[in-house]
Amino acid sequence: MFKKVLSLVKNIFHNRFEEAVAISSSSIIVIAIAMDKIMFLQACPLCILTRYVFALLAISALIGILVEQKIIGRLLIAISSILGILVTSRQIYIQNMSVDELSQLTGCSMPFHTQVDYFGIINAISRTIAGGPSCAEDGWRFILNFAEWGLLFFIIYLISSILRLSK
Repeated sequence: MFKKVLSLVKNIFHNRFEEAVAISSSSIIVIAIAMDKIMFLQACPLCILTRYVFALLAISALIGILVEQKIIGRLLIAISSILGILVTSRQIYIQNMSVDELSQLTGCSMPFHTQVDYFGIINAISRTIAGGPSCAEDGWRFILNFAEWGLLFFIIYLISSILRLSK
C-alpha cells in the first residue's frame, strides 16, 4: 500500500506538478472560505492576505501549465511560495507576541478589503503585514493553526519547485 502511494506521489511530482499545485492551492482557499461559513470564523486581514497568496500560487501554476517553458511557471511558483512564507511567518510571529507587544500593533484595525478601499492596495498590504491584535487569534486548530498549516504548505511548494527547477 505504501509503495502504491509513494509511486502515485512520484508520478504526480514528475508529470503533473503544476496541475497539483493549482488544484491544491485552490482547494485550500475553498476549504478556508467554507470553514469561515460553516464554523462562523472571522478571517483576520493577514488570513485574507494569505488566501490571496494562495490564489497567486494557483495563477502561477496555471501560467506554468499554459507556457511552453516550464521554468517560468516553476519560478513563479517559487516566488509565490516565498511571499507566502513571509506572510505566514509574520502571522505566526504576531501570534506568539506578548499582550504588551500586541497592544502596540495597529495594522489590522479594519478588514483587508476596507483597507484597500481607504488606503489603496500597497498601503493596505503594508498595514496588514504590520499586524494587529485580531491577527494574533488562533481561531481554529487541528494540530496546527491556519497560519502554521499555510507555512507548511508554502514550504512544501517552495522545496518542490526548487527540486523541479534543478532537474
